[in-house]
Amino acid sequence: MTPLPDCFCPADGTRVPTDSFAWCCPVCRGPLDLDFAPTPAPLKSLAGRVNSLWRYAETLPLSAPSVSLGEGRTPLVPLKDGLSAKLDFLLPTLSFKDRGAVLLAELALRLGPRRVIADSSGNAGTAIAAYCARAGLPCTVFVPEGTSPKKLEQITAHEARVEVVPGGREAAAGAARAAAEETGTFYASHVFNPYFLHGTKTYVHELWEDLGGRLPEVVVVPVGNGTLLLGASLAVSELHTAGLIDRRPALYAVQAAAVAPLAHAWDEGAADLVGDTPAAATLAEGIAIPHPPRARQILRAVRDSGGGFLTVTEDQIVHAQRDLASQGLYVETTGAACWAAVRDGALGERTAVVPLCGAGAKTGTARP
Repeated sequence: MTPLPDCFCPADGTRVPTDSFAWCCPVCRGPLDLDFAPTPAPLKSLAGRVNSLWRYAETLPLSAPSVSLGEGRTPLVPLKDGLSAKLDFLLPTLSFKDRGAVLLAELALRLGPRRVIADSSGNAGTAIAAYCARAGLPCTVFVPEGTSPKKLEQITAHEARVEVVPGGREAAAGAARAAAEETGTFYASHVFNPYFLHGTKTYVHELWEDLGGRLPEVVVVPVGNGTLLLGASLAVSELHTAGLIDRRPALYAVQAAAVAPLAHAWDEGAADLVGDTPAAATLAEGIAIPHPPRARQILRAVRDSGGGFLTVTEDQIVHAQRDLASQGLYVETTGAACWAAVRDGALGERTAVVPLCGAGAKTGTARP
């Protein structure tokens, strides 16, 4: 079996062996990155490979998967005027989080923990629960009060234990991090563990293949903790470094106006979060993160790409969800946020792709 690449702290350079249960930098307690710089395979060599994200084997830090559910290779469909949508709500647990969850479950299976824990507002928890079920690993998911009942039902259907934590999303994360200190516990953090980012990056590798070896001028992503955006940035860098694209797309990050700490920092020209963003109710619950741990990395990735931030109101989310449904695409409210941001021409005439990240059955139809 290929040795696992080590992790390192992007803030202070501290190195952490992947084969330990360490989930953060032991010095600053920040999230980790992976010491892994792969070279993607050329387009013509992909023909005939397995029809899942594992077709991009050269770019993944784990090989020979045993817990795959066939995740990846979601359709790309046109919407209007050079804007297309990638239907990641068609992944096995009905959200894009499967891309990273399968990597975390594979890693956990190789490390052999006593139990796996995760924290989530819903979609990451359902994905981790499903892949742990596939791997035969006991799993506990910490969720905040107010998590969608349908998402809780999905988590428990996979025989994971649910711990409902009083308070918001950050309270659930705090409870999970405390539990992660217990001996023999693998913290399947989609925020702190870099393997998750190396799963989400396959979203862009698929776009590149879908578009015949190129990328759109703009890649639009919803951003809370930034796992899809940072994965996209990784993939763009890999493709560009390998000479497989000659132009990097601009990354545009979308936040709900009700909880937009990164957009606020962007407007201030800051390299990190500015001030304190209180938790607030929003239909885009999946990206309502007041203090994302990877804020500096997210802001830098957007800035380096020549992109920017867009915010959307609750009314815009409602109307975007209905507009997508009128086109045959029923997505959850968080998943409609990107379409809300760009459907009225915010990007001009540039070509762009938005992800539809979660199925509408997870949250239902929003009311104005």
